[in-house]
Amino acid sequence: MSSLHHRHLAVSPDWLSLYYKHPLEITHGEGRHVWDADGRRYLDFFGGILTTMTAHALPEVTKAVGEQAGRIIHTSTLYLNRPMIELAERVATLSGIPDARVFFTTSGTEANDTALLLATAYRRSNQILAMRNSYHGRSFSAVSITGNNAWSPTSLSPLQTLYVHGGVRTRGPYAHLGDAEFIQACVADLEDLLGHTRAPAALIAEPIQGVGGFTSPPDGLYAAFRRVLDRHGVLWISDEVQTGWGRSGEHFWGWQAHGENGPPDILTFAKGIGNGMSIGGVVARADVMNCLDANSISTFGGSPVTMAAGLANLSYLLEHDLQGNARRVGGLLIERLRAIGAGFECVREVRGRGLMIGIELVKPGTDEANPEAAAAVLEAAREGGLLIGKGGGHNTSVLRIAPPLTLTIPEAEEGAKILAEALRSVE
Repeated sequence: MSSLHHRHLAVSPDWLSLYYKHPLEITHGEGRHVWDADGRRYLDFFGGILTTMTAHALPEVTKAVGEQAGRIIHTSTLYLNRPMIELAERVATLSGIPDARVFFTTSGTEANDTALLLATAYRRSNQILAMRNSYHGRSFSAVSITGNNAWSPTSLSPLQTLYVHGGVRTRGPYAHLGDAEFIQACVADLEDLLGHTRAPAALIAEPIQGVGGFTSPPDGLYAAFRRVLDRHGVLWISDEVQTGWGRSGEHFWGWQAHGENGPPDILTFAKGIGNGMSIGGVVARADVMNCLDANSISTFGGSPVTMAAGLANLSYLLEHDLQGNARRVGGLLIERLRAIGAGFECVREVRGRGLMIGIELVKPGTDEANPEAAAAVLEAAREGGLLIGKGGGHNTSVLRIAPPLTLTIPEAEEGAKILAEALRSVE
């Protein structure tokens, strides 16, 4: 055990988990690569949990942070804040929500917590619909709507949560159905559920479930849900903490794959927009955002420094069409990984969109999740010079692949080759 690991254990809670048998200290990064304390270089296919969205040490972002820090670091939301207003204007326009208002937070957890506050206050109901296998953060309210027991440390809750089918396409009672029939069955389940309960405040859903293993329903499910929700006056919250900013390649926001009946009432975001700086936020229609009848501020949300980083990062992403790069390079990578996966009995499915890819592992010859294999592949990939993540459902048996959106084709090929070797080592 390294001395730093020993010091970590001495001062950190037991539940603050670390990757790897011998945890890694990352000291610096550049582009799609990071280096550890021993000077070893790794290709980064996880980006600090989908947070280093464009690149490590992106010059445009580091310059913006340095220049703003040299002027003023902090003021709070009690004063006019030019970088915050400028970023809010851009996010409001990009969100697709009419008459949008934006509130900045410091994390995705806090963004979802704020969305729940807005929805419950607007609807005068503490009942929330959430998706099975979901994850929405670590606050008391966010944990209470998380449909993944590995990330839900308490059954106590300020909310009454009811869980809906549909977030996982290839497992569960409707997995055998075709896409259209799958949607019909999930809608029927939602209709039946609403017939047995008081009117909920909102449905919160990740268009692609992140911690749940990059699972998603067929396109159009949430549009079909929206027709039902609108009849009951129930709001739709789209949790875009992991799916936003073009990562899926096909769409800028995950909700747009389900946009037939319009945008969500509330959209939450975080992670990638700051490229490592602590930015989260909520976008909502003005009547929803303005429904609170008490004062509120955010001491650190909308910090001039983080807003400057967000503006620079968003500008770079749009000017260099990183959504298009995610679509092109991600499409090549997922097909390469599917070809590799076809040669291994332990690979049940390779799924995802753009640069948001999951490889689900099972015990060979069965449909049983294999978290031991996932842990072993994670270790083997590191030994090969590649950092990836893991997650998924009842058991952590999905390899999560989400590189920075500037990933090149040669880097995608290099990563796929290392993954193939890592899978071979555990067969």
